[in-house]
Amino acid sequence: MCVAIPMRVVEINGNEAVCEYKGIKRTARIDLLPEVKVGDYVLIHVGFVIQKIDVDSAEETLKLYKQMQEML
Repeated sequence: MCVAIPMRVVEINGNEAVCEYKGIKRTARIDLLPEVKVGDYVLIHVGFVIQKIDVDSAEETLKLYKQMQEML
């Protein structure tokens, strides 16, 4: 099973995007989606941006992750 993490793009440097969620920043490659822009919400898996998503989808997914985490 794969888990992709939704994050917001805060900076783009060449083929890498700096993405953030709750103050945590990660760098991810955008080779698969070069049209990604600062402010977009994206799904990241193993260091690559794999999908662009809307704000509502990102918030809903993060809410579900939080609920799962609280059950552990």
